[in-house]
Amino acid sequence: MNIVVGITGGIAAYKAVGVVRAFVLAGHTVQVVATEAALRFVGRPTLEAISRNPVHTSLFDGVAEVRHVMIGQRADLIVVAPATANSLAKLAAGLADDLLGNTILASTAPVVVAPAMHTEMWQNPATRANLDTLRARGITVVGPASGQLTGADSGPGRMSEPDDIVAAALRAITPQDLAGRRILVTAGGTREPLDPVRYIGNRSSGRQGVAIAEAAVARGATVTLIAANLDILAPDTLEVVSVGTALELQAAVTAAAETADTVIMAAAVADYRPEAIVDAKIKKEQQGDTLSLTLVQNPDILRGVVENRRDGQVVIGFAAETEPDRDALLALGRAKVARKGSDYLVVNRVGWTEGFGTETNAIIILDSTGVIVSEAEGSKASVADRILDLLA
Repeated sequence: MNIVVGITGGIAAYKAVGVVRAFVLAGHTVQVVATEAALRFVGRPTLEAISRNPVHTSLFDGVAEVRHVMIGQRADLIVVAPATANSLAKLAAGLADDLLGNTILASTAPVVVAPAMHTEMWQNPATRANLDTLRARGITVVGPASGQLTGADSGPGRMSEPDDIVAAALRAITPQDLAGRRILVTAGGTREPLDPVRYIGNRSSGRQGVAIAEAAVARGATVTLIAANLDILAPDTLEVVSVGTALELQAAVTAAAETADTVIMAAAVADYRPEAIVDAKIKKEQQGDTLSLTLVQNPDILRGVVENRRDGQVVIGFAAETEPDRDALLALGRAKVARKGSDYLVVNRVGWTEGFGTETNAIIILDSTGVIVSEAEGSKASVADRILDLLA
């Protein structure tokens, strides 16, 4: 999406950097429109480095391309953070005496504002009336929070945190096409212990599974995330069940699948586990130059979900393969979806520098007969939405 982040002249302008960064990392194109006052609080070079685009400030820049109108016309979403009391008043009155005001008036995109001001200003009847006007026009208001303000002041008026603003903004424009659905997502990689300090595992970070869970929540679903050793923090909007091993994952999935409409098995599950786990650290002095391990096969969790699914339940599996040839990769995927019996299989190539632990992904989605129904490449957030489109 093409997102405009408007920044106005308040001390909370420094937090707008986090808003811009979050949108960029999610794969969106961000244009920053800052007031002259905003640039007294946060520097233009910082905003340009984070947004990866020039910062727009003046009505008189880009006159030949009618930039004061074009930016708003091309926007899919406009987020004003922070929105000072002054900027809210100007927005409510429909004023266009600067580039940000022109951008908003020239746009038909949804507008989200994140107020930030001192408590007395926030509680002033004029500010309350302006907010009522903006809400009546369909503008989404995020926050403010209550907490420490500039100086010794504390109370309502603190700008919401960047992640909360971004999540609310994306919800404001996200179709609620999964409302009422209960979706179970697994993420991360299982670890099979050898002793109290060592394990057999894989390099899955859990980013793709978490992105799927987040996207499903944004689209209205009720989501349970079963997380195996994530490298990232799962957001507070998710119900998270933490597991470690494949057997723990199997137990959690079996319980949660009973009430799920859809099961998305994005976790990387160890195929084998040690036959025996020792209670003390294995010492090389006792083992010598070599160490022999006996491994036993873990249960096929995806196959078990398919065999025990309820009527109408949709099951989506994942296949992470290192095969570089596309035709051979598809052959592996088709064999796996036939073997597992899932409704869909998401095939993605992994390796030393792709798939696991990265911010991006490339996938091919097969249906139960092995036919390609979708392909996607880009940020894991954008890939997540393409997967969920199967359900919508």
